[in-house]
Amino acid sequence: MRRLLGIPIIVVLLAAGACGGDGDSAQGGERATVKVAMLSLVTNAPYYIAVKEKLFEAEGLQVETQPVQQSTQAYPALKTGAIDIVFANNASMLLGHDKGDLPINLIVEGTTLTPSFMAVLVMPGSPIKDIGDLAGKRVSVHVLNNIQAITLNAVAADQGLDPARIDYRQVVFPQMAATMQKGDLDAIHVNEPFLTDAKLKLGARQVVDGGAAPVTGIPMDGYFALQGWAQRNPETAAKFQRAMQKAQGIAADRAKVEEVVPTYIRNADPAVTEAMHMPGFPTSNDPARLQKLIDLMVSQKRLTTKLDATKIVYQG
Repeated sequence: MRRLLGIPIIVVLLAAGACGGDGDSAQGGERATVKVAMLSLVTNAPYYIAVKEKLFEAEGLQVETQPVQQSTQAYPALKTGAIDIVFANNASMLLGHDKGDLPINLIVEGTTLTPSFMAVLVMPGSPIKDIGDLAGKRVSVHVLNNIQAITLNAVAADQGLDPARIDYRQVVFPQMAATMQKGDLDAIHVNEPFLTDAKLKLGARQVVDGGAAPVTGIPMDGYFALQGWAQRNPETAAKFQRAMQKAQGIAADRAKVEEVVPTYIRNADPAVTEAMHMPGFPTSNDPARLQKLIDLMVSQKRLTTKLDATKIVYQG
């Protein structure tokens, strides 16, 4: 059996040595060094492009990257000020904002969902043929009650399956394929590069396009800060935003993404990076995009209030 894609599983004690202060400051009291909690996913390739191309330095910023396996691991540090910005799933951050637990600003939009960037896969011999067959089946998501379940539920409802009949199980992306191979899952809802990796190395078969209508173009993730941090550091936030949006534009060239992925995803397989589907990389912030996700979450009763995206998306 060929080795599955290896991804570093790093849990950083983000709060260690941090007291919630403003740290290194530039002239005028704003941050000169920005501490960023980062995942090892294709979706945050633009961040690593920005580092490689010295786009932050061109704006007069230094960044300190603190890898995490799940963005939720960084939330306590974000609250205390040990972390300034976290790359996170939009749904998670909106849920925290809705509860009053994480009053946030979306400093930079991350990626938008494209066809087959996320998909439901099964083993080659599985009897599951389409979304209707997922009723009563164990389907993995990286985090429960999150973007994967939200989007798959929308696709299921659109295609005639009651989403409540899907039995979601939480398994982190790097472990999904192996868990399914062992028989502990019936299907996995997975994104790139894990999607293509499972297809190439396990012969996994796609039965549902997780990026199909009605969720094509939904914003998946982004770079978030607490509202208080953005208010105290407006120039720093604007500089970070400009550097990242330049990097997002560079990421439109998939060759640039393929080039940078091996620098932060351990054991990245060139055959996988060359074949994987790419998400959308928006080069500007658009509250209307996030509002679509908010409205979808409200319709699924995941949010208690209809949030106003214009008050969350940072315009600089």
